[in-house]
Amino acid sequence: MRISGPNGTALGSRTSTTRRTSSSSFSVPDEAASVSDSRTISAPMAPANIDALLALQGIDDLTEKRRRSVQRGRGALDVLDDLKLGLLSGNLEASTVSRLRDAAADLKSLSGDPALDAVLCEIELRVEVELAKAGQA
Repeated sequence: MRISGPNGTALGSRTSTTRRTSSSSFSVPDEAASVSDSRTISAPMAPANIDALLALQGIDDLTEKRRRSVQRGRGALDVLDDLKLGLLSGNLEASTVSRLRDAAADLKSLSGDPALDAVLCEIELRVEVELAKAGQA
């Protein structure tokens, strides 16, 4: 594709090396230089108590706790589905039981939401029942 026109490139064109100077010159008014700045520059202030800031960062807000609890519950349900598929196919793997134990341990913490905690307790009960069944086999 060839581009021609005012934005196209020209071959072999030379630019002039002479510089043009303007007859008018720019000058700054003297009154800006005479105004003194009365503001003083100070260093940024350090926080009064770094421990308080670190403590605030360590506090989980309710939505973050809830989000993590929902993820743990979904993970436990996924492992229960894997266990069901393994039992139905007759190929129950030891890794599935191990993942189920890990999921049961994760479900112990509370989210702060009573309704969600009730659902997580039901999931935990089902996980414990399946672990007990797997331990008998």
